[in-house]
Amino acid sequence: MATSVRARSDGSPPPAAPPSSTGPRSHRSASGGRRSTLYRWDIKATPYLFIAPFFLTFAAFGLFPLIYTGWLSLNRVELGGDPRWKGLENYTDLATSEFFWNALFNTFTIGVISTVPQLLMALGLAHLLNYRLRGRGFFRIAILAPYATSIAAATLVFAQLFNTDYGMINSILDWVGIGPVQWESSKWPAQIAISVIVTWRWTGYNALIYLAAMQAVPADLYEAASLDGASRWRQFISVTIPSIRPTILFTVVVSTIGATQLFGEPMLYGGSVGISGGSGNQFQTLSLLMYEKGWVNNALGQASAIAWIMLLLLLLIGGVQALVSRHNRTKLGG
Repeated sequence: MATSVRARSDGSPPPAAPPSSTGPRSHRSASGGRRSTLYRWDIKATPYLFIAPFFLTFAAFGLFPLIYTGWLSLNRVELGGDPRWKGLENYTDLATSEFFWNALFNTFTIGVISTVPQLLMALGLAHLLNYRLRGRGFFRIAILAPYATSIAAATLVFAQLFNTDYGMINSILDWVGIGPVQWESSKWPAQIAISVIVTWRWTGYNALIYLAAMQAVPADLYEAASLDGASRWRQFISVTIPSIRPTILFTVVVSTIGATQLFGEPMLYGGSVGISGGSGNQFQTLSLLMYEKGWVNNALGQASAIAWIMLLLLLLIGGVQALVSRHNRTKLGG
């Protein structure tokens, strides 16, 4: 008390009291720290919350069935029965099965004779639609109509066209002196007929993808090629194709994946024997064999093994695409 009195008698202000830990400034700093922490958590966690529904859906309907199918492929499984462990026996049984190798070969051949003509025709159509044709808007919509058509409707129509007894295709061949072709019971004619259905449905879709890529090619490249005296065909080969090469690679991979999973067209085309791919398995694909093993022969373990083999084939195709893309990027960078 004496010190305080002396300080006031000298005219100097009394010493300031130390700040209290419970004062307003302390409350503001504490609340500001909490807001800063919440803000940081909000910045970090909010993006994951936004994408969480996708990952939850993928885990429930994608990842879990994939893992469960892999587990089933290592067991002997029948509907209504308990699984019995078999290890890799399902895979070794498939490796020695002539039906599996026949289905694998059919999947490859149908894929080749449907994918190659399909993409070549799509390139040609896209090149034509890339020019200023009269009514090109109508043609762009028209070529997409087959893609919007039901698989069942398209296959039933083509099954009538390729009918051996009264189909229009055999009638036309008869006019030019070619005998009736067994479009259903013969192996290669049946595969060609199924490939025609696939080609008809997907050509317009791929053509629109190519058209979108072609319209992104700079017009300066075509002007420079025209000044050099290049014809339209030469411009297409030397300018268009190299410019849309990534898009072509994309459609090749997607079409190959679709051919590997081919199911609806051969099943509906075969009618009563569609599940087995014809009376002699002449157009049975891997998807049809998987369906037959699982739901006709009640061998879900072997069906799951076929599903995993198809997955490995698709991963192999994706790996090849990645290698080709890396090679192209390295080549362009060099």
